[in-house]
Amino acid sequence: MKTHPILKSIIPMIEGKAHTFGKNCEVALYDFSSPQNPIIAIVNGHVTGRDVGNPLPENIAKILKSENVENLINYKSKGKDGKILKSSALFIKDENGKPVGCLTINIDISEFVMVKNTLSEFCDVADTNEEAREAYAGSVSDVLESIVNTTLENYGKPVNFMTKEEKVQVVKMLDEKGTFLIRGAVDYVAKILCVSRYTIYNYLDEIRVGGDFSKY
Repeated sequence: MKTHPILKSIIPMIEGKAHTFGKNCEVALYDFSSPQNPIIAIVNGHVTGRDVGNPLPENIAKILKSENVENLINYKSKGKDGKILKSSALFIKDENGKPVGCLTINIDISEFVMVKNTLSEFCDVADTNEEAREAYAGSVSDVLESIVNTTLENYGKPVNFMTKEEKVQVVKMLDEKGTFLIRGAVDYVAKILCVSRYTIYNYLDEIRVGGDFSKY
């Protein structure tokens, strides 16, 4: 049977499409008027090991038997040798909407998948607390500010509404995180909690010995 004019006009485009994406991109054109050997043009056939005259892939044959013939875009498939392929099948229809052919694109992405998996493994880190994630943010003052702000956010109550006991709890949380090992932390926390630096020292003394805070 004669090749449909629409398909003939597409043949010159196949090589350009394949070469645009390189040697790992196979582009093939199918003519449905020759169901036994429908591939009438193919470039980079080594990707799937096919050549002119090869039969229809099973998935395309199934679609042709269905009521709605729709394009398949960016689906995952595998070559005979286990290559991982990113594939698309674009159906070509005549003026009456009847499928007369199909353009398939198969890109071997095996190497990209390997790189993706390697990068994913390399970048995999254990989840940790917010303070550790911010530990390299900048200067010491930036780190201190980040720890205090995060602690207050997690506590969930504005400083101006906190009772004396609640402020002690915040100081205890900060102390457990080693905040007061940072130079200037006492003065900074005192300013944020609206108390004196001596009160912070008293809180810390009592926290570490388990005393009574009612006198502060």
